[in-house]
Amino acid sequence: MSPLSAARAALRVYAAGAAVVLAQLLRRCRGGFAEPVLAPQPDRVAIVTGGTDGIGYSTAKHLARLGMHVIIAGNNAGKAHKVVRQIQEETLNDKVEFLYCDLASLQSIRQFVQKFKKKKIPLHVLVNNAGVMMVPQRKTRDGFEEHFGLNYLGHFLLTNLLLDTMKESGSPGCSARVLAVSSATHYIGELNMDDLQGSRCYSPHGAYAQSKLALVLFMYHLQRLLAAQGSPVTANVVDPGVVNTDLYKHVFWGTRLIKKLFGWWFFKTPDEGAWTSVYAAVTPDLEGIGGRYLYNEKETKSLTITYDLDLQRELWARSCQMTGIIDMTQDTFSG
Repeated sequence: MSPLSAARAALRVYAAGAAVVLAQLLRRCRGGFAEPVLAPQPDRVAIVTGGTDGIGYSTAKHLARLGMHVIIAGNNAGKAHKVVRQIQEETLNDKVEFLYCDLASLQSIRQFVQKFKKKKIPLHVLVNNAGVMMVPQRKTRDGFEEHFGLNYLGHFLLTNLLLDTMKESGSPGCSARVLAVSSATHYIGELNMDDLQGSRCYSPHGAYAQSKLALVLFMYHLQRLLAAQGSPVTANVVDPGVVNTDLYKHVFWGTRLIKKLFGWWFFKTPDEGAWTSVYAAVTPDLEGIGGRYLYNEKETKSLTITYDLDLQRELWARSCQMTGIIDMTQDTFSG
C-alpha cells in the first residue's frame, strides 16, 4: 500500500465512522436503542473472546443474565478474576469463569481449546469478539500482522478447533451458533491477497478494515460449509456500531477528543453495542439461519465483494495454510 493509499484508507475509515455516528445520533434523538427482550437460556454454554472489556464484557454479562454458563476467553488474567466476580454478583449467576487465551498466539489458542475440552461440557455459542484497532505496525508471536493475526486468524483457528464440540452440542431446532464481530469499516476494506500482512506499506486503518472484511468472508464460507454438511451449527456476522470503549487510543487525536467530549451522546454504550451479539446468540428468530450480517438486531447487506464465493474459498484456503489446519472445502462440496 502506497503512502497515498494509506492516507486514503484513513480518510475512508473516518468517513465511515462519521456516517455511523451520525445515524446513531439521529436514532438517539428519536428514542434511542431498545434492549432486545430475550428468553432465559438455562443449560447453554457460551464462550466470549475479549470478555473482560467493552463490548465483550457487556456480551458476557448479558448472556450470564440469561442463565448461560459463560466462559470468558482473554489474555488479562489479573483483570479477569475481578470481572468474573462482578458479573457473578450482578447477574446472580455463578456459572461464569475465565480461561486464558492469547489470540495473538496459535499455541495459546490450541492450549485454550484443550483446557476447554477437558471440561467435557457442550458449547452452544461462540462469540468471536476480541480485537485490536488501528495499532502501530507490529506482529503476533507467529509473525502475522497484528490486526490480521489477532482479529481474524486467531478467531479462524479458535472456531475451527471448537467446531466438533459445537456440532455435537447443536441439534435440529436448537442449533449451536458462531458469531464474529465485524464493523462498518469492512465496507471500505480491501483484501490484498498478495500482501495480507501489509508488509509493503503499512496502514493501521487499512489493516483494521481488512481484518473486519476477512471476518465477514470467513463467516459466510463457514456457513456454506456447515449447511453442506447438514451440521446443526450456524454462522453469522454482527456489527455493533460505533461504541464508547477503550479501543480508541491509537486513532486520530480529533476523534479521541470528540469521544471524550461527546461519546456519551454520539457513541453507543458498551451495553448497546453488545445487544446485536446477544440477540444473534439466542433469538429464536435466527434459529437455523446463518450467513447473515446483522446491525441493530436486523439483517442488512454487507459489502458486495463479501458474497464472492471464489474470494471466500481463496481466503479460507490461505487461512488454513497459515494456521496449519486441514481445508475440508473440496471434500465437503464434492461429496
